[in-house]
Order: sequence, then structure tokens, then C-alpha cells
Amino acid sequence: MQESKKTYSNNWFDTPFYHILYKDRDYAEAQLFIDNITEYLNLPENAKVLDLACGRGRHSIYLNKLGYNVVGADLSENSIAFAKKSENDTLHFQVKDMREPFNEKFDAIFNLFTSFGYFENNEDNLTALKAIKNSLNDFGFAVLDFMNVEKVTENLKSEETKEVDGIVFTIKRWIENGYILKNIVFDFEGEHFDFTEKVKALTLEDFESLMEEAGIYLLDTFGDYRLHKFYKKESDRLIMIFK
Repeated sequence: MQESKKTYSNNWFDTPFYHILYKDRDYAEAQLFIDNITEYLNLPENAKVLDLACGRGRHSIYLNKLGYNVVGADLSENSIAFAKKSENDTLHFQVKDMREPFNEKFDAIFNLFTSFGYFENNEDNLTALKAIKNSLNDFGFAVLDFMNVEKVTENLKSEETKEVDGIVFTIKRWIENGYILKNIVFDFEGEHFDFTEKVKALTLEDFESLMEEAGIYLLDTFGDYRLHKFYKKESDRLIMIFK
């Protein structure tokens, strides 16, 4: 029997198509970043690490292989159900809203690959940052890896078509009311799908204002996964270390 559209979540991040479209992301580069950032933080052996907005847990699994005691958390129930297949004594996954602090405290919290700024209300971004701060132990550090909005807006690719696993995705991007939007349209098994990602175009100055309000200390910024200096016009990423 053909699967009907109704079986798929209306939440783009909770659908299998989200993972299909992004399955070719450069995970070797991601692992290089995790190697570099954990070395920079000089985390203790068996450190308790939170991978916040972990998706299906690929980076949580890698962190766990490096010897850390890892919790992966994400709002997507489907992603967490998938990730739970990889659980072990030092790797656990849970459904969690990043606006809510954890009961336990962590040596490090990672929010990687632009997994922030998806809330409609800017107050929620502040609440999420406060929750991260309150989930760190006294010696803990948080790492927030975001796109460099200034470079992204300068080089925004307004339209492209991408075929993955036989599905043709038509992607359009634009900027509206302080958000970067990405519309993804495709057909699958006779059904038409239309999703839009919407992320707040937060600059370093925006984050600094939010962090000041949240009582957070911004300790360092980097501009790429090799931890080079951040330049607002040139850097690929905006990586912030705070506590």
C-alpha cells in the first residue's frame, strides 16, 4: 500500500526528506571541527557533554567515540527514535526543547551547524541561551556554531535544484524581516511537498546583546572549523565559546 502524505510530519525537521536532502553534508569536516574544539576546550577525561539539537545523533556518536559521556537532545521525536538505536552506557538521547534547562550539569554543551535561531520570537532565543548557561557546571563551556550571517547574505544563492536519491528538490532562498528563509519544494510518490526553513539572521553583535542580557561571558570567537580568527566579511562560520 502506498504511503500517504498524511503519515509525514508537517515539521520539516521531523521528516525523512530533511535527512535525505542533507545527507551529503561534509561529516569529515564536522569531525575535524569536533576534534579541534574538544582539544581547544581541554575537556577532562570522561567529560559530560551535551549535544544540543543533535538530530539523528551522528556527532553525539562521534563525541562518544572520543571517550566522552554524551547526552544528545533534540525536539524531533523521529530523529531521537532513530538515534536511540545507538545508545550505550555512556551515550543517551532524549527529546528536549532547548529553551528548557537540564536537571544535570555538563562540562561542555555543543550547539553545532546552525541549530539555533529557529524560533519565531527573539525572546525564545534569549531563553534558550539562558537554559544553556544554566545547564553548564561551574567549569563548563558552551560552543555555539552559527552561520556567518554577513557573508551568507552577501552570497545568498537565490535558487537551485538538487537531486538526491531520485528526489528533485527545488530550493529558493531570500531574506525577510530579519530572517533567512529557504523554501524546499519536491514531489514524492505522487505527492507534492512544500517546506520552508526560517532562521533568524543573528550577527555577532546580536549574539553579544543576547548574551549580555543572559549574563553570559563570551570568551572567544572563531571563523571556521579549523579555529581561525573570525572576520565578519570573510569567515564561513561564527563559532562562539561562552560560559
